[in-house]
Amino acid sequence: MKITFLGAGSTVFAKNVLGDCLLSDKLDNYEIALLDIDPQRLDESYNLITALRDKYKPTVTVTKYLADNAEDAFRDASYVINAIQVGGYEPCTVTDFEVPKKYGLRQTIADTLGIGGIFRGLRTIHVLEKYARIMEKVCPRALFLNYTNPMSILSGYMQRYTKIRTVGLCHSCQVAVKYLLKHAGLDDKYTEDDVTYHLAGINHMCWVLDVTDKKTGKDLYPAIKKGFNRKGAKDDLVRREIMNRFGYYNTESSEHTAEYHPYFIKKDHPELIDRFNIPLDEYPRRCVNQIAKWAKQKEDIMQPENIKHERSHEYGSRIIEAVETNVPYRIYGNVQNTGLVTNLPANACVEVPIMVDANGFNPCYVGDIPDQLAGLNMTHIAVHNMVIKAAVEKKKEYIYMAAYLDPHTRDQLTLDEIKSLCDDLIEAHGDWLPKYH
Repeated sequence: MKITFLGAGSTVFAKNVLGDCLLSDKLDNYEIALLDIDPQRLDESYNLITALRDKYKPTVTVTKYLADNAEDAFRDASYVINAIQVGGYEPCTVTDFEVPKKYGLRQTIADTLGIGGIFRGLRTIHVLEKYARIMEKVCPRALFLNYTNPMSILSGYMQRYTKIRTVGLCHSCQVAVKYLLKHAGLDDKYTEDDVTYHLAGINHMCWVLDVTDKKTGKDLYPAIKKGFNRKGAKDDLVRREIMNRFGYYNTESSEHTAEYHPYFIKKDHPELIDRFNIPLDEYPRRCVNQIAKWAKQKEDIMQPENIKHERSHEYGSRIIEAVETNVPYRIYGNVQNTGLVTNLPANACVEVPIMVDANGFNPCYVGDIPDQLAGLNMTHIAVHNMVIKAAVEKKKEYIYMAAYLDPHTRDQLTLDEIKSLCDDLIEAHGDWLPKYH
């Protein structure tokens, strides 16, 4: 068994997922192959993963590869874990935020939808295409675990245009109900273990369809809504508003959700920023803080007393365990909509329950979700599919169309402004994008 980690320079995340694998008592005698384009970051991750290997699972082999040797890194891989960020904070994330600002278009995270999510998707598909062709050659049966955003766009591309079996994995489904109970003030009465729930939709706009008291069968949504709207509650205001207006809570955070709709970040209504506590430019701020933190942390993390790991809530190691042992495990993941959510289109990448076993990914049937939720999902799916079409056919007009369809962008800018903004972003990205005609 071989696990290839693509984007291994993401040291802390690599530690979480690969550390989980090293702690598993169900996995042994395998290889971890680390792959990255940055030799310094690759060495940092290699040193840390090797140290964890020495402590927890000496039978595991750890190897490292730069991008020039990608074929060797992928060869005979059983699992490929993807965590790349093409273009990094500088120059590309900065570009995604600063160029739209010139048009008065503000964002919070810009990694999933919006004009920033569109261009992040375009430059990443360009790279994934190259790696997918290598994988089809040297590890065609590998399972591809995609953790990189924009999740639906990248996973949808891999599922529709490559032969690699792909699932998109997000962090938000695992914690959505926990946060829902917390923000409703019910976490003193219920833990996740006390309730049953069902989620379905698309990535970052997946919906908590029901929450039920496991012992009594009581529907907890009325109490959740009452608690969420109690006097003085100031947390998670955007998601609360969406729940109040459309009836259901979505899985991704308020700072993300604010830029997924045309209702919250508006030039003509700046008071909404304070009203809903919306952190504009949140992702660049996080990047700056994380870069500064890592500069200090990387010295401490390799001290002998700090070589340790506790198993995280990430799905990666659980998936590998389920496949290797054929003991089923349920996750929430992103797959093609093969009749799973019946009122969303077949070419959508949907987030649904999936049973994992030796056969790989076995998505579960959901049926219809409430019409208003499907309607909100469709505003995103239309953008996802146009970005994928643009990336595959290399046509500028499809980039424009994706941006014309984006809920936040079209609310703030005219068609002419959107086209001009896209042209400016294409020019600013330079060689980070392929040539479009």
